[in-house]
This record gives sequence, structure tokens and C-alpha cells, in this order.
Amino acid sequence: MSQADEQVRLNKTSEYHYQLTGSLSFNQVSPVVNLLDNAIASANNSDVSVDLSGITHSDSAGLALLIEWLRRAKQQSVRLVFLNLPDQLHEIARISALLPILSLE
Repeated sequence: MSQADEQVRLNKTSEYHYQLTGSLSFNQVSPVVNLLDNAIASANNSDVSVDLSGITHSDSAGLALLIEWLRRAKQQSVRLVFLNLPDQLHEIARISALLPILSLE
């Protein structure tokens, strides 16, 4: 399996804290768009953080996934924070002028 085909996994590391691992490429994003829904729904107005340090590859589909998760969190009045945004995703967001809408820490 190539790096660009590595399966995406969302692992709970502690209450309201998750780590996303794998490849956020076009082929991998669609099946995982709903992975964070339960975490957001159960957050009860708490912050939810997602550590992205385990992402091995990303393209614009990965950025679209993060933006969709932000939209869903906002609908539930949950603050979603992304930690350790990989350089590749950071650059795509910068070029797309989307860095300001990403909740980064």
C-alpha cells in the first residue's frame, strides 16, 4: 500500500481529544467524512481537538474534509481545534487563503 493509499483512522486519545492517522487523499476522504460526527454530537459545547500529526499524505480533499468537520462542529455549537497541521496541508490552506478559518493550535 502506498503512502497515498494509507487508510484513515480516527483514534480517541482522551475525552474530546482524537488523533487522525493515514492519508487524506481524494480516494480516502469520502469514506471517513462521518468519522467525527459522534464526537461532535457528544461534546456538549466542549472543545474537540484533532491531532493531525499522524497524517502521512494530503491533498485538497484533506483540506475539504477539515472544513466540512468545522462546519458540522459549528452547527452543534462545538469548537473544533486542529493540532499539528502537516506542512502539506498548511501550504494548501495558505495558497487557498483558508488558513484563517482553520482552528489551529
